[in-house]
Amino acid sequence: MTQFEFVFFLYALVLGLSMVELLSGLGRTMEYKFARDAQSMSFSIGWLTPLFAIFVMLDLMSFWMFAWAIRDLLTVNPATLLGVTAFAAAYYLAARLVFPTDPEAFTDLDIHFYRVRRVVLGILIILVFAQWAFLVSQVSLSVLYNWESVGLTVILVGLMAAAMIWRKDALNLTILALLNLRYLVLYLVL
Repeated sequence: MTQFEFVFFLYALVLGLSMVELLSGLGRTMEYKFARDAQSMSFSIGWLTPLFAIFVMLDLMSFWMFAWAIRDLLTVNPATLLGVTAFAAAYYLAARLVFPTDPEAFTDLDIHFYRVRRVVLGILIILVFAQWAFLVSQVSLSVLYNWESVGLTVILVGLMAAAMIWRKDALNLTILALLNLRYLVLYLVL
């Protein structure tokens, strides 16, 4: 087993649980929606929380891919394990908050989005800064930080900050759509 495999096992486990948490939240919410529909009772999933979940999932994938890009730089030591654990744990917390544990407490899931968006996006912004701090500390990775990657990061953080500030559904739908589109273009085109 390589040092990367040893460290990545922990990272992958917690990030995998983050992905499961997002999917479980979606499944729980859909089950509740189906039950409410069967009883002719009101419950709206809306678009904000599902788009938010997609964004968090795409963002999670970007950090998973980043781990692969830095695989040759990871060594097994307490600082690395602590950093990887803190990073992945923060991601799990963010993913855990996207969907409510108890959708029965809501008639409209958009209300939940507005309750948690600042915390979730704040965590994700902190993780972006942590990623960049690591990047600039590694001379061998200087090829990864160029005007294109800096510009894409500024767009990412700017859109996330805008989603934290504005409380208009149409504007947040647009911002979330742009955040998702940004990742889809990166994954599928570039």
